[in-house]
Amino acid sequence: MISYLANRTLMMVPTLFGVAVLIFFLLRVVPGDIVEVKLRGDGGTVSAETLEAERKRMGLDKPLPAQFADWMKGMATFDFGKSMWTDRPVTEEIAARIELSIEVAIMASIIAVLIAIPLGTLSALFRDTWIDYVIRLFTIAGLAVPSFWLGMLVILSLLSFFNWLPPITYTPIYVDPIANLSQLIWPAMAVGYRYAAVVARMVRSSIIEVMKEDYIRTARAKGVYERLVVSRHAMRNALLPAITVIGLEFAFLIGGLVVTEQVFNLNGIGKLFVQAVSRNDFTLIQTMVMLIATIFIAVNLIVDVLYAALDPRIRY
Repeated sequence: MISYLANRTLMMVPTLFGVAVLIFFLLRVVPGDIVEVKLRGDGGTVSAETLEAERKRMGLDKPLPAQFADWMKGMATFDFGKSMWTDRPVTEEIAARIELSIEVAIMASIIAVLIAIPLGTLSALFRDTWIDYVIRLFTIAGLAVPSFWLGMLVILSLLSFFNWLPPITYTPIYVDPIANLSQLIWPAMAVGYRYAAVVARMVRSSIIEVMKEDYIRTARAKGVYERLVVSRHAMRNALLPAITVIGLEFAFLIGGLVVTEQVFNLNGIGKLFVQAVSRNDFTLIQTMVMLIATIFIAVNLIVDVLYAALDPRIRY
């Protein structure tokens, strides 16, 4: 197991290097000049000499291989450079928003797991009964309803029925837990509903498939209580696909809540991503893509470890 983890950790290096090469050169193919947008975006008149001097200051006058080498050298020393738009360190721009996005993702994941696993299990055990139909209707609605639209309904409901709106200013949970939860619980619920629907469908399908296996029939033939058959034999194997979905959805939520963040006025990673793309802020986009790629790889590694913990037959 230790050698497997070491190999997977080492494999992260070529994977991240490939992501770095792709994002760096693909961004240079996209039309647009950040210097033009920054200095002439509001209709201002700027001389060509000023534009050229700004490009030189940003290092955009160098050949692409030299720019790539400088960026890789900075990544190796954890110096990700400065934002081309705000001229602030990229780490500061991301650090100011990553806490909010991670907290929403964690809260949405907790809500989804607490809802999805019981509902998916009940739906599978009471297959083709009214309980199954009600749960399937609930999950299908979760897949069909966009999170941002559900978020708007939540805001309108709070305003109409309680004459109250969530706070606009973000407060860290360690400063004021009540103010923090009163702001972030609503987007977490809106996102967690769809999240729960996806996981519940996966849990239902997995349990139905596992309950047909020979070892389940053997356990029943030996007189094992049905509750133990489900909890001790079926659930451990049925949760393996669900864990994969939970992990991938969690990684997606870190940077994929663009519209939901707009609805709830959250200044998270998704909103920062949109701003960086609209401004052609290459340095910031590159670092954020690398961050999200690292999170995806780390989550996949954690999922593989959980596989071995849940299913003794899996040994790496």
